[in-house]
Amino acid sequence: MNKYYNLWKNEDGDIAYLDIYGDITSYRYYERDVSSYQIVKELEELTGVSTIYVNINSYGGEVFEGYAIYNALKNHPAKIITIVDGVCASIASIIFMAGEERIMRDLSFLVIHNPWIYVSGNADDLEKEAQNLRALNEVGKKAYLDCVNITDDELQQMLDEETWLSPTEALEKNFATKLNDDVSNKRPSQNIRNSLYQLIKNQKKESYKDEKDIKIKNDDVNKEHQDIKHRNFMSSFFNVIEEEYTDESI
Repeated sequence: MNKYYNLWKNEDGDIAYLDIYGDITSYRYYERDVSSYQIVKELEELTGVSTIYVNINSYGGEVFEGYAIYNALKNHPAKIITIVDGVCASIASIIFMAGEERIMRDLSFLVIHNPWIYVSGNADDLEKEAQNLRALNEVGKKAYLDCVNITDDELQQMLDEETWLSPTEALEKNFATKLNDDVSNKRPSQNIRNSLYQLIKNQKKESYKDEKDIKIKNDDVNKEHQDIKHRNFMSSFFNVIEEEYTDESI
């Protein structure tokens, strides 16, 4: 059964891939929903890997669920590389910031905004929730500020305005560190162009190597033939000299 959330290793067991393709929630109403409990538990059991690629296509979800996933990735000993495959919005953008390398695909967007909540109650209840949201926002901003090259005030303005960042804009402000780097080309893909190109490239390398080896062998054979001809010539030369010298002595 296909899942919108998946964690798996490559054949060698040294690289892992985590796909977050769905809503991040503590209540799994749909198959596509992702909970921190699942991911954190599997990450804790994930040993022997040097790199984890985190592929994201999510509109976000619950803040504390996202914080838990972010912390689990930051605390994992493997190198974390996060990749936006489509949209990375709201709390999913916090998870994106967990990557040592953060990659935006050509057709992708990063969406950031202040946290929000559905609430009901009297004025005191609303004021209390507003305070809680501001505190929540300050905590979340740290994940961005640890990476970006803009000020706290500039970041807050972007959050207030709910900013959609293109790959280029994300790179300029250092939300992302790379653009469209095909780091996950070892994953199964329907697009075989890169695989075919790499196969042809490798075959050309092998062909060139074989031709080079043959040339070296041919050069060695030719050199050996030249040495033999030279030795035969010198031997004939001295034989002639010796015969002439013998004839004169007689």
